[in-house]
Amino acid sequence: MTSEFNVHNAAGYEQLMGRWSQRLARLFIDFTGVADGEKILDVGCGTGSLTFTLAKAADLAEIAAVDYSPVFVEEVIRRNTNPQIKVRQADACALPFEDGTFDRALALLVLHFVPEAGKAVAEMRRVVRSGGVVAAAVWDHLGGMPGMRMMVDTVAALNESGRQLRSRYCFQPMMQPGELRRTFAKQGLVDIAEMELMIRMDYQSFADYWGPIAAGEGPLGKYVAALGAAERARTDAAVRDAYEAGRPDGPRSFANVAWACRGIVP
Repeated sequence: MTSEFNVHNAAGYEQLMGRWSQRLARLFIDFTGVADGEKILDVGCGTGSLTFTLAKAADLAEIAAVDYSPVFVEEVIRRNTNPQIKVRQADACALPFEDGTFDRALALLVLHFVPEAGKAVAEMRRVVRSGGVVAAAVWDHLGGMPGMRMMVDTVAALNESGRQLRSRYCFQPMMQPGELRRTFAKQGLVDIAEMELMIRMDYQSFADYWGPIAAGEGPLGKYVAALGAAERARTDAAVRDAYEAGRPDGPRSFANVAWACRGIVP
């Protein structure tokens, strides 16, 4: 298996995560660096949050965007008007490029959904030239995403399946302190640097927060979609109560932290 992310449609993903990935992409690019004339690989492009932000960050020679999901690939192709952006379906663990093709290979919010994350990093290193940059960022599900923890902690209090969801969610690959750095070092990258990146997720209402999850998007949506009618109603009510926190429905804002890591190909 090359990806554990659950996606039904691009619009649902945009509401669930794409809009926040766009905010994070700007910080990630600042951390990883880009320069005019470079060739960049975006591994796990999703709906193009990093891809299209890269195109605005510098006058790049080429941006190759790949994703395992045909839903995402079709959406980026549909949205793309930039001839420097080339999009194709590909496996992060078997990238369809020659050695040393790119100046940088970047993976934004991807590696924690790749069971063989070390292999994906090795592939990113392989396709980057000597002296080039490999970089990745992943959410800190355990300690850095209070809005999502609100949901998983709520369902964990309801039943055993919710507790199992929380355990899976909080301890996905690459999310523990230092895990990205160790993986980068194991794959032979040097001059490794780490940084925490923080954005805010601002929701207008409970429906804005819960809608894509209720529709089955992402790993949390997959859990909700499998519930029976009675348990689903109980879950909806409990998560709404957690979101509202005793106040009328309306805007809520959550700080979210991602681990970022970059290394140089020797």
